[in-house]
Amino acid sequence: MANKLELTWYGKDEPILVEPRLLIENAALSNTAADPDTENMLIHGDNLLALKALESKYAGQVKCIYIDPPYNTGSAFEHYDDNLEHSQWLQLIRPRLEILWRLLSENGSLWISIDDDEQAYMKVLCDELFGRNSFVASIIWQKRTSPDMRAIISDGHDYVLVYAKNRELFKAVRSKIPLTEDQATNYKNPDNDPRGPWASSDFTAQGWRPNQMYTIITPSGKVVTPPEGRCWRQLESVYKQLLEDNRFWFGADGAGVPRKKRSYPNRRELLHGHGGQIKRLAIIKRQKKKLLHYLVPLMRLILQNRSA
Repeated sequence: MANKLELTWYGKDEPILVEPRLLIENAALSNTAADPDTENMLIHGDNLLALKALESKYAGQVKCIYIDPPYNTGSAFEHYDDNLEHSQWLQLIRPRLEILWRLLSENGSLWISIDDDEQAYMKVLCDELFGRNSFVASIIWQKRTSPDMRAIISDGHDYVLVYAKNRELFKAVRSKIPLTEDQATNYKNPDNDPRGPWASSDFTAQGWRPNQMYTIITPSGKVVTPPEGRCWRQLESVYKQLLEDNRFWFGADGAGVPRKKRSYPNRRELLHGHGGQIKRLAIIKRQKKKLLHYLVPLMRLILQNRSA
């Protein structure tokens, strides 16, 4: 541990030997006869052994990995032991993370669902294994909207930690998330803009910047200035370019404070503002037959983000 900062636990230095394994196809359950070109696999077995088997063939080739490891909450899940002492939990997670990282391609990303019980430990462990420069974001995933009256403070969310092999490559290839139906209703076209429906946003910013304090003459001839304590969002030269390109809305009477137009075709969201999707599915505790009901909306968004 000399000369470096790291997370330590009992047994960390003990080697974990994982023998290479072969994946054997179950012909009775396989669909390859009907679809010989498929590359999909559903693997039944210990996930560490399965990952080791995948590594020999797919190392450096996987674009997106999502995992939902044990949260270590003390819950009795049939799928895995979720009531481990911290050292045991870290010792369980570490070798799996190491193999997952080796599976990723250079533009690949790893998405990890976790809650408050182990989020801090998971973050520090991943920083140590992957490097802090590989960290992209800690995303809040709203898992319910109703308060938990049993808790001291109700936490209706989990976290999704995102790491990328190469942040710049990941940024270049990521896809943005399509708008939801509710978000799409905000896009209208009252001025018949040939670019189609648009939504508007505030053209002011908090603070006072001398080069962003200028007067604007609206189409009706009214002179407007930023509200007290605010300035225009961009320089006057930029404003004039946008105005020439019909990028502002001054209200139906042409006398309002300018609002910047955002065209619908170019408006897609990153992973925020999509908590409402989970409302369409009942929040179901992770019981054997209902585990995927909780994960489907989140996995869909992650795959959309990495569909490039």
